[in-house]
Formats: sequence, structure tokens, C-alpha cells
Amino acid sequence: MKKIRIATRKSELALWQARHVGSLLSQGDNELDVEIVGYTTEGDIRQHEPLDDVGGKGLFTQELERALFEQQVDLAVHSMKDVPAILSESFDVVVAGERADVRDALVGADSFLVLPKGSRVGSSSGRRAAQLARQNRDLHVVPIRGNVGTRLAKLRRGEFDALILACAGLDRLGLAAEVGQRLDVDFCVPAAGQGALAVEFLSGREDIATVAASLRIDRVATAVETERLVVKRLGADCTMPLGVYCHQLDSGYHLTAVLLTATGDRCLRVEKRGEDGGDLAEDVAETLLAMGARELIDNV
Repeated sequence: MKKIRIATRKSELALWQARHVGSLLSQGDNELDVEIVGYTTEGDIRQHEPLDDVGGKGLFTQELERALFEQQVDLAVHSMKDVPAILSESFDVVVAGERADVRDALVGADSFLVLPKGSRVGSSSGRRAAQLARQNRDLHVVPIRGNVGTRLAKLRRGEFDALILACAGLDRLGLAAEVGQRLDVDFCVPAAGQGALAVEFLSGREDIATVAASLRIDRVATAVETERLVVKRLGADCTMPLGVYCHQLDSGYHLTAVLLTATGDRCLRVEKRGEDGGDLAEDVAETLLAMGARELIDNV
């Protein structure tokens, strides 16, 4: 291929991610011409409405998938955590490149320990809200929408006392100095795929499949795919207070999954080690189901 068209949202972070993938592709083929094509998605348009009420994170991918289906573009770049675990048979997804910092970041304070009682902490994630509520009942987690810049502006205007954002996004935008505390993964288990980039393309495009495969790093992709298998096996989606994190050990992988009620009153947590990612994901998911995960998921 001499030219490849990459679809992305128009936010600063999404454009960074698309350009990064384009750079990785160009490194492998110096003659490749990469074109970035920006789209405004339904999720971008409806920023003032709660994400769970308007269709979840799929609203950030549908417009790009339409462009793929109509072959206006060759591939789309997403944050992997925004890609549903159950994907349409029309598309394939590959984990692209190295994974950034998977942790969540506290912005606006150096530690949760110094936040006064009643502090308003902005977060769009039910997963983060439930885990923080379980750690500290005196904080008020308040929904917030918008891109990274918009959220930081709201913090500076005093609409919130602190924010919870992904370390990966802040680091990629050169905003690491905004991070007051990087939350340990045991304190706040990340979302499946957090910190990883996804390349999505139309099934049957063997030319694109070959290009996408060149971006895959096995140890990274296996960990992310293991996390997504847990989500898929549970039949969960982005509305669930579910954290799943897998990382490679000297031998095999370690997988942690936590599922909570929205208020954090009840928490199911499983940690296991295994050699095979697929088997490990199945084991963890089955253990959660045996502990009562279905009841929690059905009541979200």
C-alpha cells in the first residue's frame, strides 16, 4: 500500500493517537503516505448529556465505523477502552503498539488524603465513582463530560475540587504535570484496555489486516485481549462499575477483576495467575459469576 487513510475523532487526544499510529506505520514503510481524516461523532455532539443515557461509549465509534464500512477510510484509531468488547462481525480490531500508563490520575490535589470532606470529584466513569466511593464515603463523585481540556477548564473555574482522568491521556498530551497522584491499580482497578490504542478495520480487508498486524506487540495485545475477554464473558459494557487489569509476569500473566454496585457498597474482587490469557480470563469470569456477578450486572 502506498497510501492509508486513518479515521479519528477531532479531539486533541484522538488526533494525537491517530498521528501516533500513522507514525508507527510510516516507520515500517517510509514510502507510505498517511492521511488523517477527522470526524465529529455523536458522543462529541452530545457532551452535555450523561453518557450512559445516550448510548454509552459506542457513540464515539459508530461514526468512524460508518466511514470504514463505506470505505471512505482504511482504518480507525480509538482508545481501546472505548471499543465495545462485543464487536460487530463487520469489523476487526488490533491492539496497536505499546501501552501507556494504565493508572487513573487524581488532578487538582496531591492525594485523596488531603481532600476535605464533601469535596466534589469530577468523573464520567461509573467504575471510578464506585471504587472511590468504597475508599472514601466523604467525597462526592460528580458526573463530568467533555475532552481533557474542557474538564481541566471546569476544574480551574472551581466547578470541581478535583478530577479523575486517565494518566495515559494526560501523558500523551504533555500534561503529566497536572497529575497530583497516580492511583495504584490495587486502589482503583483500571478499565479493560485502558492505556492501549485500538486499530479497527473492515473484515475482509486483507491488505489492511496485514498493515494492522505490524502494529501488534504480543505481550501487550495478550494482556489487553485477556481483559476484554472477561468483559465479554460477563456480558458487561461501559456502564458497569467493572475494572479489569492484566499484566505479564516472568512466567504467564496476572489478572485482577473487580465488579461493584454503583455506590460501592458491594464489591466482588478476583485475582488469579495463569499461563494462557484465554483460560485465565474464563477462570476469572466464572469465579465472578459464581460469586454473584450476574445479580450486580443486572441491577446496574
